[in-house]
Amino acid sequence: MLKTAINKRPKHPYISINPKISRGSPVISGTRVRVIDIAIEYDRLGLTPDQIVDAHPHLTLEEVHDALSYYYENREALDEKIRKEKEFIEKIAKETPSILKRNSG
Repeated sequence: MLKTAINKRPKHPYISINPKISRGSPVISGTRVRVIDIAIEYDRLGLTPDQIVDAHPHLTLEEVHDALSYYYENREALDEKIRKEKEFIEKIAKETPSILKRNSG
């Protein structure tokens, strides 16, 4: 009987997807912190899970670990999303001059 109860537990209890929150990107439930943002901080910026919690004190270590687990299980699709967002940001940066650069010159 205990085994049945365990099997009904969601695989990622701290992750939710809602089209009305962060354009449907997986987030830590109850927040707008996207899984890809946690993944970038960990995988690309080299922060530890503890450092990520320090940077986002409203998150728990369990939530950060669940976000990382979700990321690695869905890495190909999420890396593609990261790549597309980076391309979009680079395009906007080229098309729109920086207000700070414009005002300092």
